[in-house]
Amino acid sequence: MLDRGRRRSPLASLLGPAFVAAVAYVDPGNVAANLTAGAEYGYLLVWVLILANLMAVLVQYLSAKLGLVAGRSLPALIGERLPRPTRLAFWAQAEVVVAATDLAEVIGGAIALWILFGVPLFAGGLIVGSVSMMLLATHDLRGQRAFERTIMAFLLVIVVGFVTGLFFAGVSWRQVLGGMAPRFADTQSVLLAASMLGATVMPHAIYAHSSLSLHRFGKPSSAELPRLLHATRIDVICSLFVAGSVNISMLLLAAARLPGHEGTDTIIGAHAAITDALGPVIGVLFGVGLLASGLASTSVGCYAGAEIMAGVLRVRIPLLVRRAITLVPALIVLAAGIEPTWALVLSQVILSMGIPFALVPLVWFTSRGHVMGEHRNATPIAIIAWLMVVLIVALNAALVVLLLAEIR
Repeated sequence: MLDRGRRRSPLASLLGPAFVAAVAYVDPGNVAANLTAGAEYGYLLVWVLILANLMAVLVQYLSAKLGLVAGRSLPALIGERLPRPTRLAFWAQAEVVVAATDLAEVIGGAIALWILFGVPLFAGGLIVGSVSMMLLATHDLRGQRAFERTIMAFLLVIVVGFVTGLFFAGVSWRQVLGGMAPRFADTQSVLLAASMLGATVMPHAIYAHSSLSLHRFGKPSSAELPRLLHATRIDVICSLFVAGSVNISMLLLAAARLPGHEGTDTIIGAHAAITDALGPVIGVLFGVGLLASGLASTSVGCYAGAEIMAGVLRVRIPLLVRRAITLVPALIVLAAGIEPTWALVLSQVILSMGIPFALVPLVWFTSRGHVMGEHRNATPIAIIAWLMVVLIVALNAALVVLLLAEIR
């Protein structure tokens, strides 16, 4: 519960949880999906990012509101209402999602270290994992507010790293407007759209945001709640405007500068093409942005995984222990020599498949009067939220059908 001093503190001091969640929206999986989409299809899929970011604003606000109003996180509410076998199954799929998230983030950070310093990918993965442990130690030793400030600093670096090149790219704004019309070109464009959706509306961020708000503010009194909900709306809108701008900037940069360049289907190749087209300074900034993205997002992903386990299974292990365990799959992929950008894009498709498992309970709980009281979703909001669920499930179903048809 907030004390009297905090109730009178400036509104800006109440911001932060959404910026931590927003880092999940600019992780290396976004870089791979957005650069690939722009390089292969130009401005065709701009609409996917715009739609996904609008959906993300509503989703993250509902998650934060759930934590504040119900006084429990989304994973905890799910765990309370499921019998043990179902809880275990639900936790298993959520762990797959978290593993896919961590895979993208560690690999992305390792690629950045290779780009900037020539560090071998496996060694880069170890370094990213080690640094993320230090970031998580900030949370354990100095509290959530210090963790928020650290992640927000990384987010600023990400913005500078990924957006600067846009000012020199020569974007065709007429084609950008054309890219706002929803359409696909072929099966591959559907795959990329699902990948971009999975990279933008992040399941682990849906689970985590309710915990972030709850841990930051506790369960507020009825007098404190309206101001906190107002601050949360501003927090979500501002943070996801920043994240959405970064994602769209990456796609526009790729659409303007990468078509026709060899090797742009990989982040390393895209970086080389960007450096060749815009100069070494922009190339270095891109690498720095990618490194900050990997380090910050893998820390947030590990936090989300711990909250899912604590809520659904009612088991809590130290963040640093979990970090060490979840680092293993990414290191295996790096050691096996699997093409890293392909692994990144595939991880985002897996994330897209996991969205309904987080989104359906979120919309259900936030629409229930016995959970939310007078703050339950208004009918128009509930309708929009359920339409989002239908859209995401339909896109994923179409993706599976098209991929099976190609295999045959």
